[in-house]
Amino acid sequence: MADFRLVNPEGWEYDLQSVYSAYIGYFQLHSVPWYDRTWGQFFETFEQFLGFSWPVITVTDSWTGRAHIVTRLTTVGAFIKMIKTRFGETLPTPDNMLKVTHFETSQRHLRNVADWATYKKLYTTLPAVALAAFKARIRSGEPKAIRELWAKRDKTFLAIDFEWSERNPATFLEWGYAALRCGHLEAVGAWPPMPESNYRKGHYIIGEHVDKIVNKHCPTYPWQYAWGDSQIIPKSKLPQIVQSVISSLISPDAETTANSLVLVGHGVSSDIQRLEETRIKIPHNVLIIDTASLERSLFNAGERGTMRDPQTGKLRVQGSTLSLGGLLHSLGIDPPCALHNAGNDAFLCLLALQKMMEPGTVTPIPDTDARRKPKSAGLCMGVPTVFMGHLTVEDGRSYCRSPGGSGSPRVRERGRGVMDGVMDEMGPERRYGSASPPEMGGGWKDDKEKEREKEKGWFRSTKGVRSVTK
Repeated sequence: MADFRLVNPEGWEYDLQSVYSAYIGYFQLHSVPWYDRTWGQFFETFEQFLGFSWPVITVTDSWTGRAHIVTRLTTVGAFIKMIKTRFGETLPTPDNMLKVTHFETSQRHLRNVADWATYKKLYTTLPAVALAAFKARIRSGEPKAIRELWAKRDKTFLAIDFEWSERNPATFLEWGYAALRCGHLEAVGAWPPMPESNYRKGHYIIGEHVDKIVNKHCPTYPWQYAWGDSQIIPKSKLPQIVQSVISSLISPDAETTANSLVLVGHGVSSDIQRLEETRIKIPHNVLIIDTASLERSLFNAGERGTMRDPQTGKLRVQGSTLSLGGLLHSLGIDPPCALHNAGNDAFLCLLALQKMMEPGTVTPIPDTDARRKPKSAGLCMGVPTVFMGHLTVEDGRSYCRSPGGSGSPRVRERGRGVMDGVMDEMGPERRYGSASPPEMGGGWKDDKEKEREKEKGWFRSTKGVRSVTK
């Protein structure tokens, strides 16, 4: 086993044990008394059959995913020739040998198996061979493999997304995730999953960079996370937080079985690279799904029908890849929140995967009326005070906000009334309730006090105290 060389897998098609089994079946079918023949010693046991010394490699079947120890048809011919040369009888080539269509395309290790101990040792490596091939099939977006994985309902699918600076990819701006624990949901009878309630999700904003580092070519929208509370954290804490999320969902590393965790991303290679750069520990047996590759494979296989570019009207060509927004639209999902927000992208990526696996999945709608406050992790900086789809941030003498539709960078709105994320219909007059801008030195106590002020001919606004007497 120690002496081997590399060979191309083409031509290595026949499972070695099936060759022996096919001969035994042939003898039975045609009533051949092999036990009385001088060459019968090679068929007494499979171990005796191995004594011919068979050159073999290990491959996995591209359809079943099972691993096999295979040999070539020419080697079977060499075995038949040996029988004729030594014993003077001609054996046929059996027609029911198991033919394997190999998944692997790279060169494989060639070994010579001449005894049972060698075969047994090689046989113990088959689960690892099958796992390596399964990982590659999942990573390449093979629909059959991913559907089988989803159908088992025992994995945890974790969609992740980083947003980073265009000038320096090592400068992270946001991180978001969404997790679906299928095994837990299946155990409690909550299937199919409801995204808005069954996804564990989170969004983290790097406090040192928010609204200071702005991408020009592909702007990000850190303040528009639609599925919960955003958390503002120091950049030094991001690796610790990411590692804790992953560690809470993984199972132990193993060479022969897949991990319970499946990473998901759209164009996931870049996100995996970010994980490696931050030295996040991921077990080697973790499966990785790229939703872009999965959708492309479905389209290439004709499962997505004819598609046209909505802008140019041209037919989509084979091998083309959709953006996350394009994928969502192709699935009939009108994105209910801003893209290029790490938390939203992770959530919608996991939703797209579920939609491709469970077409009946209902698109969730975020609760835009919920008042969400970003949580600070001990940062002494301009801490956001109110977050409701867009953000009001305390900034010296004025209030600044990132409008719900424009995202970052934030736009300063001075002297304009904003209430619950909507411009006040009464113009410059602003009702703040108990929280008022710094310039006003306090808030309205109640409506009666306002009426008394107006009766005196004055009212308060964001521009100070003004007369209403003509």
